Amino acid sequence: MIAAAVLCWPALAVAAGPVYDVDLYALMSGTCRNVTVAGRSYTCKAVAYFHTLRGRSEFTVVLDDPADKSHIISFSGESTERTQDNLFELAVDRMLLKSSDRPRVDGLPVPLVEMSTGSCRQVGSFITRQVSTITCAATDQNGKKYELSFESDGSPMTLRRLRQSTLPSERQRARQIAQLECRLKARAAQVLPRDTTAFMIRCLGEGDGKPADEQR
Repeated sequence: MIAAAVLCWPALAVAAGPVYDVDLYALMSGTCRNVTVAGRSYTCKAVAYFHTLRGRSEFTVVLDDPADKSHIISFSGESTERTQDNLFELAVDRMLLKSSDRPRVDGLPVPLVEMSTGSCRQVGSFITRQVSTITCAATDQNGKKYELSFESDGSPMTLRRLRQSTLPSERQRARQIAQLECRLKARAAQVLPRDTTAFMIRCLGEGDGKPADEQR
């Protein structure tokens, strides 16, 4: 699920504004001793850290929720601090909440953004790929509390640096989203592969009011 989140990150972030600039993620192996979302306790399937070129960091938790296989929460913030070589702290300013009842793009839920205050504390180092614990606590603007207590099993974290590229303009972003919406329409209409190009041209033409020939 974390791998799918990385590959489809722009789709997951539409509700908070498109994000195309993830440059690093780390996947941790271990056990969630405690995960609390608005008073409910969960276990977790995976914990990962994301960083973007814009400086935003997120600790993302895939919850083990039998009632919702798409239940994912992220502690997100821009301010980080390393007071020691093996201590990383993140000031949380928002929670990103994904669930099966959220709107979907390309089959994946986009997050509900809740402005929040809190912090995350990681004992360990991305340089050595070793982490022992991660603890997070945040409260959103409605008073709901979110907590994470993660303990590593001692395995090195899986660290990936993603290739950096120029960020698209607002017009390019809008175009990419329109193309994705048209692909979804083609899939829903069960358009045959040989007819997909023509369908996309017509769909995009309808979206921006241009004649189909101009889409070519």
